[in-house]
Amino acid sequence: MGCIACVVRNRLGTESMTAGLVGERAFAGACWLMAAGWIWQAVAAFFGMRRLPDLTRRELGEVGLGIEPQITVIVPACNEEDAIEGTLRSLLAQEGVRLEIIAVDDRSTDRTGARMDAVAAEAAAGGELGAGHHTLRVLHIKELPAGWMGKAHAMARAAELATAPWLLFTDGDVWFGPQALRLSLDYGVEAAADHVVLALTLEYRSVAEEAAFAAFQAQSQWSVWLWKVADPKSKDFFGAGGFSMVRREVYERLGGFAGMRMEVVEDLRLAFKIKRAGYRQRVVVGPGLVRLHWNHGALGMVSLLEKNGFAVLRYRVWVAVGAFVGLAVQILLPLVAILSGGWTMVAGLLLFVGVAGVIAANRKVNQAGVWTVVLFAPATVVFLYALVRSMVLTLRRNGVVWRGTLYPLDELRRGAEGSW
Repeated sequence: MGCIACVVRNRLGTESMTAGLVGERAFAGACWLMAAGWIWQAVAAFFGMRRLPDLTRRELGEVGLGIEPQITVIVPACNEEDAIEGTLRSLLAQEGVRLEIIAVDDRSTDRTGARMDAVAAEAAAGGELGAGHHTLRVLHIKELPAGWMGKAHAMARAAELATAPWLLFTDGDVWFGPQALRLSLDYGVEAAADHVVLALTLEYRSVAEEAAFAAFQAQSQWSVWLWKVADPKSKDFFGAGGFSMVRREVYERLGGFAGMRMEVVEDLRLAFKIKRAGYRQRVVVGPGLVRLHWNHGALGMVSLLEKNGFAVLRYRVWVAVGAFVGLAVQILLPLVAILSGGWTMVAGLLLFVGVAGVIAANRKVNQAGVWTVVLFAPATVVFLYALVRSMVLTLRRNGVVWRGTLYPLDELRRGAEGSW
């Protein structure tokens, strides 16, 4: 009996050792696979991002100052009294292009509307403001019709009044350099584009803000390659609420925002519809041309993604859980690999080398230093928490609360129009 027991113990011990060895090899393989993925992303971005046109390196084209408005700029704003005046003044200071600016006070409870009116009155009185080339009209919205998201409704109302061949949708906290719109228009006409998205220059006021966006943008590259957006054979598309310039006829053919009444991420959905319909979409960069302070503070991304996080995942819990698991693996796997030592540690270090490469290659988009890779793991934790929080709050409230309005989840899901 003793011999039999010894044989059993030896066999169990061997099987345990074998299982442990298999587990270690599987873990090491996963680490190397993920490291290879990030290195691949870095190499692709290094060569791909160079293909994005840089408007700051372009000479002004032949598109000059016309008699009629060339771009209708639509600026929806809700409770943006601290920033809206700067946004409107920077638009009125645009050079070499004629603008029709429509500012929309979307049910603001602060002095946003009053400040819009003051700038409009000053522009109408003449003087240097606008140099006589631009008009500024203010549209006040007091009530939101049923079945509409506030921002989508505000932009749809303004677009109905537009007369220019191009529409520029932006936000009430964006600052424009004097030649930003002339350069964008020149490029759009020259490239025969239907939709031009300019990557904004982000302003950081803390290390945490810079690291958070660098991690967010690096993770986003797994979903979209910006340099592939121009490829009609690629499914990659991109939209940005701060600068989305589209031909008015294309916007109208696609039904405008009236066809996206309950869409939370209306900028992405418009870009998706433009690309899917076969129109020419272009992403451009231009460091310093258009600036925005996006994520305020260390946890700024948490509040920003409260409305958008679950919406991007189309309100599907199983998709959200998959995203959560993927981000958790991105956080834990490389750290455990480095602590494991040996060749597995090398894989973990190479993974961070790949992340650093992605951040560096996207410098004109993220404006972040390579050093932010040191904070990649904690920054990704914040991103993960923001997405989880967005889903939990939406499910708990049975809807999205934004700017004091509750939008029911059932209506949001119906308005989400399926997957991307």
